[in-house]
Amino acid sequence: MKNARGNSRPNFEKIIETPEFKQLVKRKNTFATPYIIFFFAAYFLLPILTGYTKILENRAIGWMTWTWVYAFSMFIMVWVFTSIYMNKAKDFDKDVEEILKKNVVE
Repeated sequence: MKNARGNSRPNFEKIIETPEFKQLVKRKNTFATPYIIFFFAAYFLLPILTGYTKILENRAIGWMTWTWVYAFSMFIMVWVFTSIYMNKAKDFDKDVEEILKKNVVE
């Protein structure tokens, strides 16, 4: 099947049924799940610790309490997780290109 420019295009209905695509989706989910769980645990732990305990009210550095340190560490965590995912996404992109090459409709 050709698109408006006359180029071949992938048959996406066929691609989603291929074992390669299913394996790629499984690998992506397996890779992302621990990061997602850790992120949500850390994200929801901050309001729980600040709202129901006094653990983070102690001073950490000068006037700054551990609440501020924890909150700033969330930004660092997101930056690190994003960097890790961006590096891993390069591998996923290569796999996507391979799958697309195998499943182009003429």
